[in-house]
Amino acid sequence: MALDRQRIVTEAIALLDAEGLDGVTTRKLATRLGVRSPTLYWHFPNKAALVTAIAEEILEEQFPELTRPGPEERWQDWLSGLATRLRRALLAHPDGARIVSASQLSLKMAAISELAMSTLMERGFALRQARLIVLTVERFTLGFVLEEQWPRPEAGSGEDLDLAAYGAMFPTVMAGVTDYFQPGRTVDDLFQDCLRMVIEGPPAAP
Repeated sequence: MALDRQRIVTEAIALLDAEGLDGVTTRKLATRLGVRSPTLYWHFPNKAALVTAIAEEILEEQFPELTRPGPEERWQDWLSGLATRLRRALLAHPDGARIVSASQLSLKMAAISELAMSTLMERGFALRQARLIVLTVERFTLGFVLEEQWPRPEAGSGEDLDLAAYGAMFPTVMAGVTDYFQPGRTVDDLFQDCLRMVIEGPPAAP
Protein backbone atom coordinates (compact mmCIF):
# COMPACT_ATOMS: atom_id res chain seq x y z
CA MET A 1 0.00 0.00 0.00
CA ALA A 2 1.38 3.40 -0.99
CA LEU A 3 2.41 5.67 1.82
CA ASP A 4 0.56 8.97 1.86
CA ARG A 5 -0.38 11.63 4.41
CA GLN A 6 -3.77 10.13 5.17
CA ARG A 7 -2.36 6.68 5.87
CA ILE A 8 0.29 8.18 8.15
CA VAL A 9 -2.31 10.20 10.09
CA THR A 10 -4.64 7.21 10.39
CA GLU A 11 -1.85 5.08 11.79
CA ALA A 12 -0.71 7.91 14.07
CA ILE A 13 -4.20 8.11 15.57
CA ALA A 14 -4.21 4.34 16.10
CA LEU A 15 -0.88 4.72 17.91
CA LEU A 16 -2.32 7.63 19.91
CA ASP A 17 -5.29 5.51 20.98
CA ALA A 18 -2.95 2.75 22.08
CA GLU A 19 -0.24 4.75 23.86
CA GLY A 20 -1.30 8.40 24.23
CA LEU A 21 0.46 11.42 22.79
CA ASP A 22 3.81 10.69 24.45
CA GLY A 23 3.83 7.32 22.68
CA VAL A 24 3.45 8.88 19.23
CA THR A 25 7.07 8.94 18.12
CA THR A 26 8.41 8.85 14.58
CA ARG A 27 10.26 5.64 15.38
CA LYS A 28 7.14 3.80 16.57
CA LEU A 29 5.03 5.25 13.78
CA ALA A 30 7.56 4.24 11.13
CA THR A 31 7.67 0.70 12.57
CA ARG A 32 3.87 0.41 12.37
CA LEU A 33 3.97 1.61 8.77
CA GLY A 34 6.86 -0.66 7.83
CA VAL A 35 9.15 2.17 6.74
CA ARG A 36 12.21 3.98 8.03
CA SER A 37 11.75 7.12 10.12
CA PRO A 38 13.29 9.51 7.53
CA THR A 39 10.57 8.45 5.07
CA LEU A 40 7.97 10.21 7.22
CA TYR A 41 9.73 13.54 6.76
CA TRP A 42 8.74 13.56 3.09
CA HIS A 43 5.18 14.11 4.33
CA PHE A 44 5.70 15.82 7.71
CA PRO A 45 8.82 17.91 8.33
CA ASN A 46 8.57 17.55 12.12
CA LYS A 47 6.39 16.20 14.91
CA ALA A 48 4.60 19.54 15.28
CA ALA A 49 3.28 19.20 11.73
CA LEU A 50 2.15 15.65 12.47
CA VAL A 51 0.38 16.75 15.66
CA THR A 52 -1.46 19.45 13.70
CA ALA A 53 -2.59 16.87 11.15
CA ILE A 54 -3.80 14.60 13.95
CA ALA A 55 -5.71 17.53 15.47
CA GLU A 56 -7.39 18.21 12.14
CA GLU A 57 -8.52 14.60 11.89
CA ILE A 58 -9.81 14.54 15.48
CA LEU A 59 -11.85 17.70 14.94
CA GLU A 60 -13.14 16.52 11.56
CA GLU A 61 -14.81 13.56 13.26
CA GLN A 62 -17.22 15.88 15.08
CA PHE A 63 -17.19 18.77 12.63
CA PRO A 64 -17.48 17.33 9.12
CA GLU A 65 -19.54 20.40 8.31
CA LEU A 66 -20.16 23.69 10.06
CA THR A 67 -23.61 25.26 10.06
CA ARG A 68 -24.99 28.50 11.39
CA PRO A 69 -27.88 28.57 13.86
CA GLY A 70 -31.42 28.81 12.58
CA PRO A 71 -33.09 32.24 12.69
CA GLU A 72 -35.11 31.30 15.79
CA GLU A 73 -32.25 29.57 17.64
CA ARG A 74 -30.70 31.44 20.55
CA TRP A 75 -27.01 32.12 19.95
CA GLN A 76 -26.33 30.97 23.52
CA ASP A 77 -27.82 27.53 22.85
CA TRP A 78 -26.03 27.24 19.51
CA LEU A 79 -22.65 28.20 20.99
CA SER A 80 -23.19 25.78 23.86
CA GLY A 81 -23.85 23.02 21.35
CA LEU A 82 -20.66 23.92 19.48
CA ALA A 83 -18.62 23.68 22.70
CA THR A 84 -20.26 20.36 23.57
CA ARG A 85 -19.26 18.94 20.19
CA LEU A 86 -15.72 20.23 20.69
CA ARG A 87 -15.50 18.48 24.06
CA ARG A 88 -16.84 15.29 22.48
CA ALA A 89 -14.16 15.48 19.77
CA LEU A 90 -11.38 15.97 22.35
CA LEU A 91 -12.58 13.12 24.56
CA ALA A 92 -12.80 10.68 21.66
CA HIS A 93 -9.02 10.10 21.79
CA PRO A 94 -6.43 10.04 24.58
CA ASP A 95 -4.78 13.45 25.04
CA GLY A 96 -7.17 15.00 22.53
CA ALA A 97 -7.11 18.33 24.37
CA ARG A 98 -3.31 18.35 24.51
CA ILE A 99 -3.13 17.69 20.79
CA VAL A 100 -5.55 20.42 19.76
CA SER A 101 -3.93 22.86 22.21
CA ALA A 102 -0.49 22.10 20.76
CA SER A 103 -1.51 22.11 17.11
CA GLN A 104 -0.11 24.97 15.08
CA LEU A 105 -2.52 26.84 12.81
CA SER A 106 -5.24 24.17 12.79
CA LEU A 107 -7.48 25.07 9.86
CA LYS A 108 -10.48 23.28 11.34
CA MET A 109 -10.13 25.05 14.69
CA ALA A 110 -9.80 28.35 12.84
CA ALA A 111 -12.94 27.51 10.84
CA ILE A 112 -14.86 26.83 14.07
CA SER A 113 -13.70 30.16 15.50
CA GLU A 114 -14.53 31.99 12.28
CA LEU A 115 -18.04 30.57 12.22
CA ALA A 116 -18.68 31.32 15.89
CA MET A 117 -17.33 34.87 15.76
CA SER A 118 -19.12 35.81 12.54
CA THR A 119 -22.35 34.33 13.90
CA LEU A 120 -22.13 36.47 17.03
CA MET A 121 -21.40 39.55 14.94
CA GLU A 122 -24.49 38.82 12.87
CA ARG A 123 -26.42 38.79 16.16
CA GLY A 124 -25.19 42.28 16.98
CA PHE A 125 -21.90 41.81 18.83
CA ALA A 126 -18.88 43.95 18.03
CA LEU A 127 -15.78 42.17 16.72
CA ARG A 128 -13.90 42.52 20.01
CA GLN A 129 -16.84 41.15 22.02
CA ALA A 130 -17.36 38.26 19.63
CA ARG A 131 -13.70 37.28 19.78
CA LEU A 132 -13.56 37.40 23.58
CA ILE A 133 -16.74 35.34 23.98
CA VAL A 134 -15.60 32.66 21.53
CA LEU A 135 -12.04 32.58 22.91
CA THR A 136 -13.35 32.20 26.46
CA VAL A 137 -15.68 29.34 25.51
CA GLU A 138 -13.01 27.52 23.50
CA ARG A 139 -10.34 27.85 26.17
CA PHE A 140 -12.74 26.84 28.93
CA THR A 141 -13.60 23.70 26.94
CA LEU A 142 -9.96 22.84 26.25
CA GLY A 143 -9.00 23.44 29.90
CA PHE A 144 -11.91 21.38 31.20
CA VAL A 145 -10.95 18.42 29.00
CA LEU A 146 -7.25 18.78 29.77
CA GLU A 147 -8.13 18.22 33.42
CA GLU A 148 -10.46 15.33 32.53
CA GLN A 149 -7.73 13.61 30.52
CA TRP A 150 -4.86 14.24 32.95
CA PRO A 151 -3.56 10.93 34.35
CA ARG A 152 -5.17 10.04 37.65
CA PRO A 153 -2.94 9.33 40.67
CA GLU A 154 -1.99 5.71 41.09
CA ALA A 155 -3.85 3.70 43.70
CA GLY A 156 -2.48 4.39 47.15
CA SER A 157 -0.64 7.56 46.15
CA GLY A 158 -3.10 9.69 48.12
CA GLU A 159 -2.85 7.69 51.33
CA ASP A 160 -1.05 10.58 53.06
CA LEU A 161 -3.97 12.94 52.45
CA ASP A 162 -5.98 13.50 55.62
CA LEU A 163 -9.45 14.20 54.26
CA ALA A 164 -10.78 15.26 57.64
CA ALA A 165 -8.01 17.82 58.03
CA TYR A 166 -8.44 18.95 54.41
CA GLY A 167 -12.16 19.43 54.98
CA ALA A 168 -11.49 21.41 58.15
CA MET A 169 -9.09 23.71 56.30
CA PHE A 170 -11.37 24.19 53.27
CA PRO A 171 -14.92 23.64 54.52
CA THR A 172 -16.65 25.66 51.80
CA VAL A 173 -14.78 23.84 49.02
CA MET A 174 -15.68 20.44 50.44
CA ALA A 175 -19.28 21.47 51.06
CA GLY A 176 -19.56 22.70 47.47
CA VAL A 177 -18.23 19.45 46.01
CA THR A 178 -20.49 17.34 48.23
CA ASP A 179 -23.52 19.52 47.49
CA TYR A 180 -23.00 19.43 43.72
CA PHE A 181 -22.28 15.75 43.19
CA GLN A 182 -25.55 14.36 44.42
CA PRO A 183 -26.38 10.79 43.28
CA GLY A 184 -26.77 10.65 39.52
CA ARG A 185 -24.93 13.88 38.78
CA THR A 186 -21.85 13.45 36.59
CA VAL A 187 -18.92 15.38 35.20
CA ASP A 188 -21.02 15.90 32.05
CA ASP A 189 -23.50 17.85 34.16
CA LEU A 190 -20.64 19.86 35.64
CA PHE A 191 -19.37 20.76 32.17
CA GLN A 192 -22.80 21.90 31.02
CA ASP A 193 -23.44 23.93 34.17
CA CYS A 194 -20.03 25.62 33.99
CA LEU A 195 -20.47 26.24 30.26
CA ARG A 196 -23.87 27.82 30.91
CA MET A 197 -22.24 30.09 33.50
CA VAL A 198 -19.55 31.11 30.99
CA ILE A 199 -22.02 31.88 28.20
CA GLU A 200 -25.06 33.14 30.08
CA GLY A 201 -23.23 34.77 33.00
CA PRO A 202 -24.00 34.25 36.71
CA PRO A 203 -27.46 35.03 38.01
CA ALA A 204 -27.96 38.24 39.91
CA ALA A 205 -26.99 38.03 43.57
CA PRO A 206 -29.95 37.84 45.94
